[in-house]
Amino acid sequence: MATLTIRNLSEDLVERIKDTAGKHGRSMEQEVRELLEQRYASRHQVLERSRKLWSELPRVDAEEIRSWREQGRR
Repeated sequence: MATLTIRNLSEDLVERIKDTAGKHGRSMEQEVRELLEQRYASRHQVLERSRKLWSELPRVDAEEIRSWREQGRR
């Protein structure tokens, strides 16, 4: 495992990270680690996350889409 040191962070930024970490029930270090993992996820991880989100969307059929279009034209 590598170690990363980040210098010259503003106090405001540090406080925001601490607040968010607290809301998520984790340390500031873990919060930053999670942010980096999300931001720099591999292609495979992004596709898996997208598939999971897509599978949770409600299913609609062509008739429902046509009705939405008609409603939008009024």
